Amino acid sequence: MSPTQGHELSAPTYAAVLRVPRYLPIFLASALSMWGDFIARITIAAVVYQRTGSPLVTATTLAVSLVPTFLGRSLLGPLVDRFPYKWVLIWSHLLRATCVLGLMLLVLNQSHFWLLFLVLFLLELVGGASTASSMVLLTDLVEDRRLYAKAVALGGMSEQFNQAIGLAVGGGLVALVGPETGLLFDLLTFVVSAVVILFVVQVRPVPGERGRGLRGFARDLGKATGDLVRHPVLARLMTLSAVAGLGIVAPEALALPIADAKEWGGVLMASPIAGAVVGILFIGRRDVVSQNQSIVPLALAMPVPLLLTALHPPLWVVMALFFLSGTMQAFMIPLQATFALTTEPAMRGRIFSLAGSVSVAAGGVSYLAAGWVGMLVGAHAAVAICAVACLGLTAILAVTWPHRSVRSAVDSAYATTSSHAA
Repeated sequence: MSPTQGHELSAPTYAAVLRVPRYLPIFLASALSMWGDFIARITIAAVVYQRTGSPLVTATTLAVSLVPTFLGRSLLGPLVDRFPYKWVLIWSHLLRATCVLGLMLLVLNQSHFWLLFLVLFLLELVGGASTASSMVLLTDLVEDRRLYAKAVALGGMSEQFNQAIGLAVGGGLVALVGPETGLLFDLLTFVVSAVVILFVVQVRPVPGERGRGLRGFARDLGKATGDLVRHPVLARLMTLSAVAGLGIVAPEALALPIADAKEWGGVLMASPIAGAVVGILFIGRRDVVSQNQSIVPLALAMPVPLLLTALHPPLWVVMALFFLSGTMQAFMIPLQATFALTTEPAMRGRIFSLAGSVSVAAGGVSYLAAGWVGMLVGAHAAVAICAVACLGLTAILAVTWPHRSVRSAVDSAYATTSSHAA
């Protein structure tokens, strides 16, 4: 009997996750920060679209919020392996609050949108370190690995839910009270998050050995890259995440041009995100083995509803298609959980950062590709074209998917109880 079979009869509840010591305040602070962050993202995108009316420039705004995250995760994320994640989180939140203050001043002064891009670039660059820190914090905080899988599902659902709220509210804020209100809220969320981390999270020593100086830092990063690329399971999970990004981001990148009205643009952008919340609720009720077995089928099904946007259906039908596609994005939850637990603890900061940077880079390229295709053939057709490309690439991965290796990794990961506590 495999190690996980004894746990397949029932899955822990979300209430059990919330009862983990110190989890709830950290969870709430993270949710608050995500809400404000996505409000800021659509606020800047809407400002740019109002000034230019260009789908490509609007998609570029969203891509600019991802490209620096690639650099931030690659170059700053590995700091988690060198400094306690508590201090990395606090300083990154405070630096991001400073960047949001800069965005507020630029919007008030009606500065050129390239200056907005620059400050947004810096904000997301710093955020790369906090993402890896949060992931390592969660693996240390939740010792029971079945609870950890549930915590990842809860975190993913919270991220999607708060992203949906942030995007929908952000679109309304631009129309009703102006972008400055959303940016002010975003600034406060980063400050609150830093204060919560300061008083709730304990300082833990950094595990493992590390090279000294910049040369040692580069050597550690190179070793982590090699380990990630050569790993039979981690490399496949990372590749699927990157490929799926094309179908995930196309609706968000082209929602404003499809809606052609700022009042509905945020709601349309939020449709696949709301769908993802529903999908996560359903997949979270299944045991960890069933969740991992559904990764490839859901990834294949996810872009299929988007193909119908080529028919130029009414806006409410597009919302429904985006929502349905979003429900099948739930495969990312077991993918992320298994990826995290399969990674060696001493390498988690580097591996999480590198894998995240690949996914973010793929997402940024997908935003630009969707915007460029939208300029050529229109926003509706561009979403369908991106869906075709996503489906084809995912099918290639599905044919060569290492099912036995993934199942072995799942058995090993969820049979292990961490000895750490945050």
